[in-house]
Amino acid sequence: MTQMSTSDKARFISFEGIDGSGKSTQAKLFLDRLIQEDREGILVREPGGTPISEAIRHVLLTKGNRQMVARTEALLMTASRSQLTKEVILPNLGQNRWVIADRYADSTLAYQGGGRELNLDWLQDLNKFATYDLEPNVTFVIDILPKEALRRREQTEDRIEEEGIAFQKRVRRTYLDLAQQYSDRIIVIDGHKSREIIQNNIWDEIKRRYFLTQ
Repeated sequence: MTQMSTSDKARFISFEGIDGSGKSTQAKLFLDRLIQEDREGILVREPGGTPISEAIRHVLLTKGNRQMVARTEALLMTASRSQLTKEVILPNLGQNRWVIADRYADSTLAYQGGGRELNLDWLQDLNKFATYDLEPNVTFVIDILPKEALRRREQTEDRIEEEGIAFQKRVRRTYLDLAQQYSDRIIVIDGHKSREIIQNNIWDEIKRRYFLTQ
């Protein structure tokens, strides 16, 4: 996959983690901090982010669709991602806006690969096709133990979140494996710390890479 040149102003940053890790909170806090630094940016989520992608999200997460097979889930996830990438992410990067993604392609590897135990090589090829070979400049994995993530979640909200601890353990293990494999891009952040400490750790990494002011 190709990455944006480090000489470009715009950056593509993704946030990953198991359900209940706090990644969505950190993505929002990161965008707020960008704005404080007088940088333009947008926040997108997966699945979703466009009318077509949101319609796919509804199908994916509705509890009544428990009969959905793993391959269908993977294809729908990447279809939503493809629409979001072409309609929102690429145009904004082209206009030098930072794009902050609450999940991106690594989620498919972790959830449909690790969680559903589909072939990772097949999913990698599917991701490349769906994303037009786009890859985040940096991916932050907010790492937390599945039992703690379950405790934080007030209630089960959708079809995927209702999967048990064993599923979440496989997802987490895959995220950590990916971080070892792509250590130049994927940064693992301890999600058990306070949200302020987590955000500061994330911001320190961004400053180190892109020389942003404090």
